Amino acid sequence: MSAATRHSLEDLLAIMARLRDPQRGCPWDVQQDFTSIARYTIEEAYEVVDAIDRQDWRDLRDELGDLLLQVVFHAQMAKEAGLFDFADVAHAISDKMIRRHPHVFGDERYADAEAQKQAWEAIKAAEREAKGGRPDDSALAGISHGLPEWKRAQKLQERAAKVGFDWPDEQPVFDKLLEEVEEVRAEFVDGRDPRRLEDEIGDVLFVVANLARHAGVDVSQALRHANAKFERRFRRMEELARAEGRPLAERDLAAQEALWQRAKRDGGDTGA
Repeated sequence: MSAATRHSLEDLLAIMARLRDPQRGCPWDVQQDFTSIARYTIEEAYEVVDAIDRQDWRDLRDELGDLLLQVVFHAQMAKEAGLFDFADVAHAISDKMIRRHPHVFGDERYADAEAQKQAWEAIKAAEREAKGGRPDDSALAGISHGLPEWKRAQKLQERAAKVGFDWPDEQPVFDKLLEEVEEVRAEFVDGRDPRRLEDEIGDVLFVVANLARHAGVDVSQALRHANAKFERRFRRMEELARAEGRPLAERDLAAQEALWQRAKRDGGDTGA
């Protein structure tokens, strides 16, 4: 693309405004609101992460554009409602970054990264208090309910650990995990009450998140890798089944398991 045809951020804002125009815009875009668009915002953020995982930089460029469009979309709807506009969004984040980095944009100095992290949390706490309402002095204050639940679980655990509420190492976490798995097993035996199962399985997932935290593993990345591994093996199973002239769906579980083991060997996988 030549320099003459390159679009600017102002062009993107104008495009979004045109799409939302009640008379000349796109009917689908006009019908959207904050709630209906929110799920696309989350999806686009995950698409960015996927492109990074694949190290597909051309795709990353495009996915970042899709994510930027989500910001522009929300800002345009807010402008129409008289709430704020894109310039206000840019101002707010710029102001926040300057305020939270006094050691970069001011004269503050920290002894080390840990001191800087503590100061960051103190600044955030002051920001929450400045927003008004009853001050929340809990160690868990300010953890967003909009986070993916696995991420919120780890943040809750991290905050609790800061005041000493944490296991000293991973062994008690393993013990707790086994305990919670047995409680799920017991619920299956006792009657499979949906609410009880949800509660017990939730406990298992919470402990798994804690184990990942102790291991220094990002739950989302670990699950993405597990998903990719399963998909890779399953697709190989389908290829093997087709090559033998008998589709996977026509085989019993034992035959499918045999293909699964072959797929693992073909891929050089040694895990479960």
